[in-house]
Amino acid sequence: MKKHNFYAGPSILPEFTKEKVAEAITNFAGTGLSLMEVSHRSKEFVAVMDEAVALVKELLKVPEGYSVLFLQGGASLQFLMAPYNLMNKKAAYTNTGAWATAAIKEAKFLGEVVEVASSKDANFNYIPRGYEIPGDVDYFHFTSNNTIFGTEVLQDPEVSVPMVCDMSSDIFSRVIDVSKYALIYAGAQKNLGPSGATLVIVKNDILGKVERAIPTMLDYRTHIKGESMFNTPATVPVFGCLQTLRWMKTQGGVAGIEKANIAKAELLYGELDRNKMFQPTVPNPADRSRMNITFVMTEAYISFEKEFDAFAESRGMIGLKGHRSVGGFRASTYNALPLESVQALVDVMKEFEAQKA
Repeated sequence: MKKHNFYAGPSILPEFTKEKVAEAITNFAGTGLSLMEVSHRSKEFVAVMDEAVALVKELLKVPEGYSVLFLQGGASLQFLMAPYNLMNKKAAYTNTGAWATAAIKEAKFLGEVVEVASSKDANFNYIPRGYEIPGDVDYFHFTSNNTIFGTEVLQDPEVSVPMVCDMSSDIFSRVIDVSKYALIYAGAQKNLGPSGATLVIVKNDILGKVERAIPTMLDYRTHIKGESMFNTPATVPVFGCLQTLRWMKTQGGVAGIEKANIAKAELLYGELDRNKMFQPTVPNPADRSRMNITFVMTEAYISFEKEFDAFAESRGMIGLKGHRSVGGFRASTYNALPLESVQALVDVMKEFEAQKA
């Protein structure tokens, strides 16, 4: 029976990526050595890093004056690195979920945080709008996609201050204008590669302006100068990222992937809006994530939740259980998930409705 992987992260990877990583684990670049045991300074691995950086720039159309880095520590370390490098006194944040809350907590170690908007009042089931960003902040930070609560900012905001974004769970899923951002960061384990690598895209001229001393490892300039090799990079995850970047290019680039993601989201949300047994947790279609589609049983059928969970798993649906903050179910429909898997889930929901409703 085919398995359909809806895990929120680490999550599904392209077959191409898995095959190429598996090959390199035993024989990397014809060296006769494993990818896990070669020097990151070897010409073979330097070529991997160089191509990965070049493909990020190509696929996202990164303008001149930006650096692309592959670091470690996940988005959680970036919650601290971003304010360490960019905040002199004050920054503005929107609070749209658990990871935005965590980013705010870390930023408060470095200065004043102005929470300009929050959707906490409705358990983060919407994207706030109509807020104002003070003109005297050092930057504005937001989380573009909220994996737990199923909301997403689908258009680049227009702001008059430097903009920072945690794109961990929707990087490469839609076309963005990198020139609007001072800093973008993303953990790799959703749309880019195996867990263990973190992508950072930073505008060079935003750096070096804070008054505080920055520890060496937390200074973006350290890693720019070291070309992501100041310390030993996560070699296997970076190699995996390179394979996914190559795969994305064959899919028509980010524009082609966005088209496919829209089709998947429309298919599943269409069924959720039709099926009498289920409902999305995000009421406004404009706020609904394309990457993490969260849903619950309708009130009349809430007693069937455990039964549906087991039923879906018996049909090969893996990783559908929702986060404890929301309950219900979560279908993570990242770039590598084929439309076939979404159709399979829709068919399971229809089958369950036919049996129980």
